[in-house]
Amino acid sequence: MRLSIKYIIAFLVLLATEIFIAIYVHDDFIRPYLGDSIVVVLIYVLIMGLFNIPRSFKSKNITALAVLLFAFIVEGLQAVSFINYTGLADNKLARIILGTSFSWWDMLAYVGGYFFIIIVEKLRDQAL
Repeated sequence: MRLSIKYIIAFLVLLATEIFIAIYVHDDFIRPYLGDSIVVVLIYVLIMGLFNIPRSFKSKNITALAVLLFAFIVEGLQAVSFINYTGLADNKLARIILGTSFSWWDMLAYVGGYFFIIIVEKLRDQAL
């Protein structure tokens, strides 16, 4: 494990943003869609901050794709009401983390988060 302070700081900023959105934003766009896009970026920067992943664009892309796949799997589990099978249906934190309802729009939001990662990482690589 090799910590990357830049990615850890990005994780903390994004985590604070997600918490702020969850507590204070109750609209029909930012909370459901921008929040879903941000969560993909949040997980990506956490992984990049904690693990010794090569810093090549190819490795970053593979990591971002893995996060996107993970998000798709979680969303797919929502489609089959997985939380009800776990016994966590009454746990508010579990409902927030795992979600409770499938949406194709959420899947699109996750793809938006993935493309944001790719664009930012490509721009960072070009700047270096």
